[in-house]
Amino acid sequence: MDLGLKGKVALVAAASKGLGRAVAEELAAEGVKLALCSRDAEAIETVGNEIAKATGAEVLARAADVSRPADIAEFVDTTLRIYGRVDILFTNGGGPPPGKFETLDAAAWQKAAELVLFAPVELARRVLPGMKERRWGRILNLTGIAAKQPVENLMLSNSLRAAVTGWARTLANEVGSYGVTVNNIVPGYTRTERVDKLALAIAERDGITPTEAMARWEREIPLGRLGEPREFAALAAFIVSERASYITGQSIAVDGGWIKALL
Repeated sequence: MDLGLKGKVALVAAASKGLGRAVAEELAAEGVKLALCSRDAEAIETVGNEIAKATGAEVLARAADVSRPADIAEFVDTTLRIYGRVDILFTNGGGPPPGKFETLDAAAWQKAAELVLFAPVELARRVLPGMKERRWGRILNLTGIAAKQPVENLMLSNSLRAAVTGWARTLANEVGSYGVTVNNIVPGYTRTERVDKLALAIAERDGITPTEAMARWEREIPLGRLGEPREFAALAAFIVSERASYITGQSIAVDGGWIKALL
């Protein structure tokens, strides 16, 4: 299937590992020019070089912390200076730490909001004018199953990912007439460093091993296993493609059936 992505420019946040890297690799394979960022300068430079070598794609790799508006501004400005435009925005910033309400102070809430909610808002603010002018654009936010069905001990993620969903759904209404789609992609338990950390936290809390913690999740998933980053990335590439031009305002899960809701 030709996704119609060749020559498009995609900005992929938090792309040095996990789901962000998987999305970058998938888009590069489709002929997309990439602007990648991560807080780890060495890691993102290495990943950028590896993707460019493997796919032949043009790759711009820069250090940027998406929880810092100044970093976002510099990264987007650099991307626009080099490529001239951003057609596709994939927002991502990792997840906030686990914890119940009583364990989380005001500073924890502020830091989580900067990472999970304010970062995609600021990224979108800076790329939307060009998308609207060209009357074509794709904004895809990585949220999580916590946005659809609360997960135990993830108070911050449950709350703020739901906020991203509300923002994105409203934004989709506002920019649809310009040919810009706004969607969320909702990963379930996937083999990433983030899930490894969550498994370790559960293991320490419950006196079990991380492997046993993951086995609990697998028993809850109808497909009986954790997902792989490439499975997530395949859907992400389709959602931002020309073929998905009539899909907007949606939160689409890649979770092996974990979410129990009907919609």
